Order: sequence, then C-alpha cells, then structure tokens
Amino acid sequence: MKSLSRHLLASAIVTALSFSHLVRAEDSIQQLASQLAEQAQASSLGYDIVESLTVEVGPRLPGSEADTRAVAWAETKLKQLGFDRVYKEPVMVPVWLRGDAQANITFPFPQKLVITALGGSVATPEQGIEAEIIRFANLDELKAADLAQVQGKIVFIDHKTERAKTGAGYGKSVPGRSQGAVAAAEKGALAVIIRSIGTDSDRMAHTGMMRYQDGVNKIPAAAISNPDADLIDAMLKRDPKVVLSLKLSPQSQGQATSYNVIAEVTGSSKADEIVLIGAHLDSWDEGTGAIDDGAGVAIVTAAGKLIQELPRKPARTVRVVLYAAEELGLIGGKAYAKAHAAEMDKHYIAAESDFGAGRIYQLDWKVNDKALPQLLELSADMAKIGVAAGNNQASGGPDVSMLPELGVPVASLRQNGIDYFDFHHTPNDTLDKINPKALAQNVAAYAQFAYLMANSDIELRPIPVTKK
Repeated sequence: MKSLSRHLLASAIVTALSFSHLVRAEDSIQQLASQLAEQAQASSLGYDIVESLTVEVGPRLPGSEADTRAVAWAETKLKQLGFDRVYKEPVMVPVWLRGDAQANITFPFPQKLVITALGGSVATPEQGIEAEIIRFANLDELKAADLAQVQGKIVFIDHKTERAKTGAGYGKSVPGRSQGAVAAAEKGALAVIIRSIGTDSDRMAHTGMMRYQDGVNKIPAAAISNPDADLIDAMLKRDPKVVLSLKLSPQSQGQATSYNVIAEVTGSSKADEIVLIGAHLDSWDEGTGAIDDGAGVAIVTAAGKLIQELPRKPARTVRVVLYAAEELGLIGGKAYAKAHAAEMDKHYIAAESDFGAGRIYQLDWKVNDKALPQLLELSADMAKIGVAAGNNQASGGPDVSMLPELGVPVASLRQNGIDYFDFHHTPNDTLDKINPKALAQNVAAYAQFAYLMANSDIELRPIPVTKK
C-alpha cells in the first residue's frame, strides 16, 4: 500500500511540475482551461488513482469494513494530493450483507442457475423456497396480472435491457428490479427473480438495490444472469410448468456511520461560492468497483488536483465530493444536500461522474435560458477534446440530482456508455475495463469544465423548473 501511495504521489508531483512550463499566470481563463485539458490528457494521474482504490481497497459495500477502509483511503489520498482543505461528514447508512445465493431448476430439466441477491433483499427460509415460475415480460405486465395467476409462485420478470450510448435502456428495465418485489408480493408471490439489468451475454448476474414497502410482505428478490434468463425462456416454451428451488441468505444488520469525503481548492476572490464535482466512493461487492464508481472518483479527484496546481487559483472554490452509499439510494447525496442547505445559494454549479470511463462526447446544462448561449461560447474550446455543445436538459448525475430542486444549476458531462451495462454491478467490474486514454479525456473535460465555471461571470440562475 505504501509503495502504491508513493507511486501516486510521484505521479502527481510530475504532473504539477509540468504545469510550471506549460501554463502562464498571464494567460486568459479560457487559455488556461484549454492548456489544463491538454495537460490532463497527457497525465496518468486519474488512472493511478483508480488503480490505487481498486487494489488497496477493492469492493466497498456501504457500512462494511471495506467501506471504512475506503473512507480512510480517500481522506489519506486527498491529503497526499495537497488539496487546500480535506474533511469528512458523517452519513448514516444501512448495513446489508449479501450472504450466499443458490438457484436450481428442479423440473422439468434440472440445471443450476447463476444468481445473486438484490441489494436489501430478505433471506429465504433456511430450507429455501421451491415453487413454479410464472414469467412476465416486464413490471407492467406483472401489475396487470390476476392474483390467482401469481399466488404461491416465484415471479420471473424477464425485461431485457436495451443497449444505448446514453444508457437509456437501463431506465426502462430498472423498475422491475426496484419495484418487482412489492408488485409480486401484493399478488401473493413467494419470491421474485429478474433478468439481470445488463446488456451483456456473460453468465454473471447483476446486483442492484431493490425496495420494500411498509404494509407489504417482504419476499426474497434476486437477479439471474442473462443467459440463464434465456434458458428459463427456452424451458417454458417446452413446458409451462418450470419449478425453481431458491436459497438466499442475506442479512440486514441495522445502521452504521459512513462519510462523505470532501476536498477543496480554495477560491481566490469568491471563496464562499462553490463549483462542485462529485462521484460516489461506495460500490457493490461483486467486482472491485472500478467503473462504478472508482472511475468517477479518479476523474473528479484528478481534475481537482490539476486545478490545485495551476499558478492562478480559480475565483470560486472547487469542491470535490466523494459521496457515501449512492448504491443504496443516493444516501450520501441526500445527506450532503441536508448538511449544506444553508449554502445552496452559494453553489454556482454541480456535476457528478458516475457512468464509467467512456469518453465524454457532450456537455449539457440546466441553467436559465439566457445563460445557455453564453455557456456554449465559453466552453466552445472543449470541442478540441471531443466534447460537443449540448442542451439545457441536464440532471447533473445521481448524487446531485436533488440539487436543481434547491435552485442549484447543474451540468452533465455525457459519457459514451455503450458497454457500461455489460459490467455494471457484476464481478466483471474490474480495473481492466478502464481505457487509460479515455479516462484521461474525462479528467481533461472535468478539469476544463470546473476551471471555466470557477471563473465564470455568467449568471446561471434561476434554473428551469422541471414539471412533474
């Protein structure tokens, strides 16, 4: 661990020294921002950070011992990188342990399936559950089913996730994961299994958070791999009565304290105003959390570090926030909004990196309509690193998605996520899935964006009101 830390620090020092030759204090803000992006693309700092996190900590389920180590890792790294201020804020998180998962078709064609519990699921009885499967193409079809069809069976939600650069298919299929257990329990089901929310054909199951509802019986919930979903479909075509044996042993163990870990580059003339760039520190426990969201942690941390080393500090403070427990329901993001409610009017803009390490191709905003043309002009040089001008419909990212309701402008640096859901929430979420050059382009985009925003004179508020 010490040797990796020395390597990371050495990388940061080399990066900082190179700036002294590249950047001049008398250059304009836009020139500095463009030079900053150029330097970021030549730096390995982002990759060194995510390598350190995945090697030294690995998977970091909220509330676990590994989560505690991740918080310590983050605090130490941010201090080593020389940020002006590093601190952490407590966040209460639920503690859930995955346990074991077993699933077998026992009739008519006995076979073992690859399965994983969904986050927050209760366990089956110790002896397991064995019952006939009833298949539904999606959540809506389940909700429309008669109670007599479902009662006493194991519901199988077979919603395929569509592949898309934007990840739009995830939004269509994920309700089956989050709401399926409640919908199935309301109709008397014994358990629910879902086709993994993923675009891959690997025999790996995708985990992810599910929800229960007060007053509705809690039933076990799990995901099967996409090939195993295909297998069940093929069996059902041969015999409508397919019987599944299911054993899950997850445990909920109350709550624990985790932390949002925060670092700042102190602004020079508007230090009380904040440009927030964030990512989430936690991950699921199946892989090493490299693309979700070790990449994001690396991107915003490296971007902040590069700004820290510039000869001209930005006017506003650049705040890097590594959020706790995003995977369990944006818990760290909500805690941050509550803890900083009194300074929401000081947040100039916010953005989060949480979509892997694919190249950023577009920059979207959520600002007042008059500000948009000015922002497009200010950020025009980002086209040199492949980032096109976008629209005014940004969400900012999961942990900052609640900030627009509080009046905070946000931006979305859109990443190419064409293969993101191949690896998302699986054992395949590992460091080798990250392309170092693509990661460096992300760092460049975030550094350029944050520096421009930290020095901008454009009035971004009031932001558009989203109709619900």
